Amino acid sequence: MPDCLHSDPLSTPPWHASLRLRFATDGQDGTRLVERAHSGPLRVQKALYPEGPHICHAIMVHPPGGVVGGDRLAVDVSAGASTHVLLTSPGAAKWYRANGKVSQQDVRIDAGEGASVEWLPQETIFFNDAHVRIDHRVELATDASYIGCDILCFGRRASGERFDSGTIFQHTRIRRGGKLLWWEQGSLNGGSGAMRSPLGLHGASVCATLVGVGRNVPAGLVDTIRAIDPALGVSQLKSVFVARYLGDNSESARRTMFRVWQALRPYLLGCAAPLPRIWNT
Repeated sequence: MPDCLHSDPLSTPPWHASLRLRFATDGQDGTRLVERAHSGPLRVQKALYPEGPHICHAIMVHPPGGVVGGDRLAVDVSAGASTHVLLTSPGAAKWYRANGKVSQQDVRIDAGEGASVEWLPQETIFFNDAHVRIDHRVELATDASYIGCDILCFGRRASGERFDSGTIFQHTRIRRGGKLLWWEQGSLNGGSGAMRSPLGLHGASVCATLVGVGRNVPAGLVDTIRAIDPALGVSQLKSVFVARYLGDNSESARRTMFRVWQALRPYLLGCAAPLPRIWNT
């Protein structure tokens, strides 16, 4: 597969790709992918069941391997009542230079009564001069649960590449039973003071956020998770659990956030947390 860094994005028209997934129970405590529709290069090839029939793993594949200026990706997920869905990706997402155009990703997740949804893509890498807008909205039924984790890498420090130019805008909204629980938005300019400020990235090139919604996490478990890594900040705000990480290595961020997920998932979703097999390929 050609590396987009060595092709001319101006000579290639932007990709507009969408993926719609619908999950329902099969009447026997199993979760099934009952609708799969895509347009453009964005798809799920096969539903997997490494944890048994109740939990459906859907691996989202973006065949071009990277996103350039003007590309738009849209993911729409509907998890029916009592389903359990884990959404992940086979590798890092790469957002390349914009060439004057904004790249966009829109994610919509709806979870019905008693459903559990996990949004666990692998890391996202923003290359220099990327201009990206990411919008993430989650609508949960009153007793639905959700765990979402994003690892963001600004440049590739190990390769001597920094994020000195470009703009990243993020907007995340989570509702449960129609009530707004979590609203976060921010804009980061490459090379700006916010990348160095203690109120921003504090000089780090990798940040990660995990948000869990469901039962209130007890103080003892919060303390256990907080002790996983000194680079980790943890808080419990009513029914929203939040863990944040700052550092300079995506592998370290992934290991830390996996350990957070491994500690949180049994309590919040009632099941063990084995490493998704695709993360090792």
